[in-house]
Amino acid sequence: MAGGHGTGSELSGRLESLLVDPTIPSTRRLWSAILIELQLLMPIAAPAVVVYMLNNVLSISTQIFSGHLGNLELAASSLGNNGIQVFAYGLMLGMGSAVETLCGQAYGAHKYSMLGVYLQRSTVLLMATGIPLAVIYVFSRPILVLLGESPEIAKAAAVFVYGLIPQIFAYAANFPIQKFLQAQSIVAPSAYISAGTLVVHLLLSWLAVYKIGLGLIGASLVLSLSWWIIVAAQFVYILTSPKCRFTWTGLTWQAFSGLPEFLKLSTASAVMLCLETWYFQILILIAGLLENPQLALDSLTVCLTISGWVFMVSVGFNAAASVRVGNELGAGNPKAAEFSVVVVTTLSFIISVILAVIILLCRDYISYIFTEGETVARAVSDLCPLLAITLILNGIQPVLSGVAVGCGWQTFVAYVNVGCYYVVGVPLGSLLGFKFGLGAKGIWSGMLGGTLMQTLILIWVTFRTDWNKEVEEAKKRLCQWEDKKQPLLADSD
Repeated sequence: MAGGHGTGSELSGRLESLLVDPTIPSTRRLWSAILIELQLLMPIAAPAVVVYMLNNVLSISTQIFSGHLGNLELAASSLGNNGIQVFAYGLMLGMGSAVETLCGQAYGAHKYSMLGVYLQRSTVLLMATGIPLAVIYVFSRPILVLLGESPEIAKAAAVFVYGLIPQIFAYAANFPIQKFLQAQSIVAPSAYISAGTLVVHLLLSWLAVYKIGLGLIGASLVLSLSWWIIVAAQFVYILTSPKCRFTWTGLTWQAFSGLPEFLKLSTASAVMLCLETWYFQILILIAGLLENPQLALDSLTVCLTISGWVFMVSVGFNAAASVRVGNELGAGNPKAAEFSVVVVTTLSFIISVILAVIILLCRDYISYIFTEGETVARAVSDLCPLLAITLILNGIQPVLSGVAVGCGWQTFVAYVNVGCYYVVGVPLGSLLGFKFGLGAKGIWSGMLGGTLMQTLILIWVTFRTDWNKEVEEAKKRLCQWEDKKQPLLADSD
């Protein structure tokens, strides 16, 4: 097929044939299969890492611009970004993951025209979800005061948050578009768009904050505008690229059908992702209750910032795992789906171990990137073994979550997350931190226990999976979501 669909389908078909061919020697078959899998995997994973990192830099640069206005503005932008905005980001990204499951499997099954329907259906749903989120943003000042923030910081943070209201609806459009493109292994254009937008964002932020003097509201409005630039550029790409001519066939009323069922899958996706996103935010909140909260918060912030950057690599592999597994299940290739899981998990694990070793070797010096205080440096050095374990677990757990999304297991993983994170991790961390007097190390150790438990469950479930059964489930899911009134585009491979 023209438009880029053929190459991926051909490689995928070759991979499945290779894995079931008993005439080829096992060692040669293994290395040939790994080579094909890497050809399919890396064009998704590498640009996805870049996209998530660049989009993260948008928020960080906005905080830097705000911080140069004064300490109050830094605290306000940090609270607005890391408190309220992260909540909306996690919710929207999670709900958008429903598109990842359906588009990935539909694309693998060559039901290309359904991808555009899923994209529109998800956008309608996320836009509707954005309305109550916007109301929360409007009332952010009393909410922050109610949560114990000082009235002065709450007032400044509310001003910043007001400017982020348009960003909510940019998220609602961006994540379905992003997943729609990822399902087709089209990720590099999003990386180029994010890089170009970052340059524009830095220029506009400088003009708005310093030259025009719009202050906090200017900084946040520019951040919202930058996200809309990303959305517009990606949508223009979809409309004009020959790669999308079979998957985007125009606007359709089908977008408004089957919304309750779509909401069910989207909600499970959102719960699954939000429970993960909030988990380590709770670590910071609990650490603020310790006897020496400033030192605990400073050292944890340094460690979690490093963890956050390394986590972007895992998120890239998460996207790749989801796409690869979804595509192979949709195409009816159980062996290729299983092999993809093994390759992507092993590769992410190896990279995470290397990064963890580097962190441990630099443990005495790493905090000086953020602060010159020797007390904080010692505290960070003390926490680095826990950071290293976190990095290694984060090399496995997000990838297996991506596999879960590719298979459509969001509801199951949401229940696992509740049990491991909030029934085991948080209480255990609180017990070790406060009752046994281990402080930040105790809180983090307990919460790591929850993450380890969740990771082991996901490993056990993933590697006991009957992939032939998952192929059948994917077929049933596609039949359920397909609108029979609209003929699907015939496969022309």
